[in-house]
Amino acid sequence: MARNIQSLERAAAMLRLLAGGERRLGLSDIASSLGLAKGTAHGILRTLQAEGFVEQDEASGRYQLGAELLRLGTTYLDVHELRARALVWTDDLARSSGESVHLGVLHQQGVLIVHHVFRPDDSRQVLEIGAMQPLHCTALGKVLSAYDPVAHSEALESDRKAFTERTVCDLEEFEQLLDVTRARGYAADVEETWEGVASIAAPIHDRRRMPVGAVGITGAVERLCRPDEEGALRPELIAAVRDCARAVSRDLGAGRF
Repeated sequence: MARNIQSLERAAAMLRLLAGGERRLGLSDIASSLGLAKGTAHGILRTLQAEGFVEQDEASGRYQLGAELLRLGTTYLDVHELRARALVWTDDLARSSGESVHLGVLHQQGVLIVHHVFRPDDSRQVLEIGAMQPLHCTALGKVLSAYDPVAHSEALESDRKAFTERTVCDLEEFEQLLDVTRARGYAADVEETWEGVASIAAPIHDRRRMPVGAVGITGAVERLCRPDEEGALRPELIAAVRDCARAVSRDLGAGRF
């Protein structure tokens, strides 16, 4: 049986670590997180940097993902039919809602973000393509868990970690949330994953009427929720997200929903 190449495994783990958050990481942070000696970690980083997969900030000496990795990822994503079909509609959703838009698919017991449209303002934002979100508490994850049997099984088998006081971890409560999601055609996350943040998502289906992804918006609670009723989402934003999901589904050949 062929053995895995350890140096490649370590390089892959390093890239995943750097992709896991918005901040840059120092050599000590990277070595400690991966259980590597500093010399070993530095050698891998130097190689990745030479290939353009990692960049080092001159001022702080910290590392971040490089442009070459983004180029390769974008090349893959550009041929991804779901993303290609969703480009126009997600741009429209960002403009109409004023919020950031994410397109997600099931991947390794989580939600992989395959497309991200920035909120249309001048605020500082971080590109989240390639980021992973949990299935059990994000709006995108709940949609996939409600409509995709594989995602449903993986959500049930996963460790449903509590991110905030509002996170639903209990199995019976979680199943009830999925029933509600299927009944109304969309999922919500109001401070279940991040304090002060809410999201709305709806399912995307292909020509076989199979769920292939989810699209949603994310923003501050005070913008997504009604001021007169705590935790109640603005109906016009729900409608906008569902319209976007239906439009992408139609472009994939699903017909009317």
